[in-house]
Amino acid sequence: MKTGDTRQRIVEAARDLFWEKGYAATGLAELLQRAGANSGSFYHFFESKDAVLRTVLETYEDLLDPHVIQPAFEKHKAPVERIFALLDSYRERLVGTDCQYGCPIGRLALELDAENAPAHERIARNFAAWRKAVETCVREAGIAKPQDVAAFVLTVMEGGVMQSRAFRSIEPFDACIRQLRVHFNGLMKKRQSGRARS
Repeated sequence: MKTGDTRQRIVEAARDLFWEKGYAATGLAELLQRAGANSGSFYHFFESKDAVLRTVLETYEDLLDPHVIQPAFEKHKAPVERIFALLDSYRERLVGTDCQYGCPIGRLALELDAENAPAHERIARNFAAWRKAVETCVREAGIAKPQDVAAFVLTVMEGGVMQSRAFRSIEPFDACIRQLRVHFNGLMKKRQSGRARS
């Protein structure tokens, strides 16, 4: 077996376990068992569990557009509907896991110590890439302050996911998305009335 395969298995195992259990609750022995690797292989590629974490966060950034954003955006041409398709993809993940697992980036952002600056920098890059995709849709829809709106959409998504995980129910997430839809309807009406006056 090629060494690159072993490294990939370790990264994929870490990604799954950090999402399922969290970073702190994932032990090295469990990670190695899931990856089908030994400690010698692990330390050949990584100096520590934290080094694997940084790599996992880099892979999330690499996978965000092709595996999360584009599949959602391909469902609709209308920019606002693309945003809601993206949010629906998180709903599907919640429902598919009985509301046990949500956004892996949000989970790590809450769990990791603030002193872990390298990890938080990578988390921020993931959030920034997510917001940029939403911001592009908001701008295409002609809605004012796209950066602010994108930040708000991310907050609604993460908050809805967090509440659904806590209550083990999809209803809190759905309630958040319903209210976000109301907000977007208001923004679109404001944009249309502004055009009518000009």
